[in-house]
Amino acid sequence: MKTIGVFCGARTGERAAFGEGARALGEALGHRGFNLVYGGGKVGLMGILADAALRAGAHVVGVIPDFLVAREVGHTGLSEMITVTSMHDRKATMAERSDAFIAMPGGIGTLEELFEVWTWSQLELHRKPLGLLNIDNYFDSLIDFVHQAGAQGFIPQQSLDQLSVANDPKTLLDDLAQAPETRSHLHWERRI
Repeated sequence: MKTIGVFCGARTGERAAFGEGARALGEALGHRGFNLVYGGGKVGLMGILADAALRAGAHVVGVIPDFLVAREVGHTGLSEMITVTSMHDRKATMAERSDAFIAMPGGIGTLEELFEVWTWSQLELHRKPLGLLNIDNYFDSLIDFVHQAGAQGFIPQQSLDQLSVANDPKTLLDDLAQAPETRSHLHWERRI
């Protein structure tokens, strides 16, 4: 596990803890020698995460759709910026370049990114570790929901077990490093 794909908000949210958590994750990635792949933004938690990772020595790759470049929200100080033509291409590129995934607090886009890579895992398109950085208990209701969906027979226990949850970056990175990884790349030929 060398490169971590992180999904997070283009806003900072209402609590200072979210920005502090993004900063702490970026620092932890850099100090542990991980590369970061993220959505390429300079704003919100994305910008805080990228800046902290860069300061800590991480190689930081942004993946941004061209329509967001036109809105001037792309980070200009990254190690590498990849411009793609669609949101789907953004997720696919991030997934291809990542060995594991972390979702931080964010909105609909962040949740959609998390659920897409989790679905790909359930469909056995990849077996890359997945984690939630549950800063200030942000994801508690989501965690309850997915466990309820599991209890009702909609999410298999194996899929629930694929998601690591921790409140601090160091613990989450340790958990992801211990997660079984049976296949490290996407198998798009199995796409349905």
